[in-house]
Amino acid sequence: MRTWVITTMTLTAMVMLMTGCRQSEIWEMPQENAVYYWRTEWRTDSVERDFLQRFHVQKVYCRYFDVVMRDGQPMPNASIRFVEGQLPGIQLVPTVFITEDCMHHPRKELAKLLVDRIVQMNDTHDIAGIKELQVDCDYTARSRQTYYDFLQQVRSEARRHGMALSATIRLHQLSMPVPPVDYGVLMIYNTGDPYRFAERNPILDMRDVRPYLRYLAGYELPLAAAYPAFRWIRNFQGVHLEHTAEASEVLKVKAAMEKERPELCNTILTYHLDKENINHYKTETYEAIYHH
Repeated sequence: MRTWVITTMTLTAMVMLMTGCRQSEIWEMPQENAVYYWRTEWRTDSVERDFLQRFHVQKVYCRYFDVVMRDGQPMPNASIRFVEGQLPGIQLVPTVFITEDCMHHPRKELAKLLVDRIVQMNDTHDIAGIKELQVDCDYTARSRQTYYDFLQQVRSEARRHGMALSATIRLHQLSMPVPPVDYGVLMIYNTGDPYRFAERNPILDMRDVRPYLRYLAGYELPLAAAYPAFRWIRNFQGVHLEHTAEASEVLKVKAAMEKERPELCNTILTYHLDKENINHYKTETYEAIYHH
């Protein structure tokens, strides 16, 4: 069994970490439309392909697998199965969700194993032209340094394969130092407390977003913006609840975000591509969300 223990960084790695933020500042956010794809099978139907074409979506951030703790080791879980090949004109960005618990049990070579697995999946399924990958983690102040060390290692491994690295940024993470990645995708959804459903919409509510607006201008990392286009169904104490973000709320939050940070109108994502989600908003709403 492999033992994965993160060692103390060398002086060279420390220099890379300190200069990572300056390096990321040269990343220019292009004007492009994108979506997340968060399912366990890569398969699109005519409705979804029409959505990609109609709204000029050029990039799909596709969840390849999760990394979770199992038997004391960080292990891949719920890997995607490619039922069909790449779509013409669509750039895939392999995306991996890693639980914060993995950062409390750091292991040597985890970054290399993660990148190698992505490369292997691409080779196995004839997925070509991969230029970047993304890591998604709901890190906190407690796990931040270990996570940033891990990201620095992932970034080095990704560069060996000619790929850039991005990371998701949640609103509460805007108050922390920036991670050592090329750019971040600001997740502007799941902003509220799901147990306060009677007071606010947990997917998106301007009252939950407003306290974080003050961090946007000074956050020293290029950012894309991701907005919700999904339905959340759950049972709470025997009550069937369904949450969707109102179109008016999404556009109000978008306007407020872009006022504080105009760059957020460049690269825009929605979460996530699914024919059941597409009908939540009218065409004009998607056009407004994807407006640059």
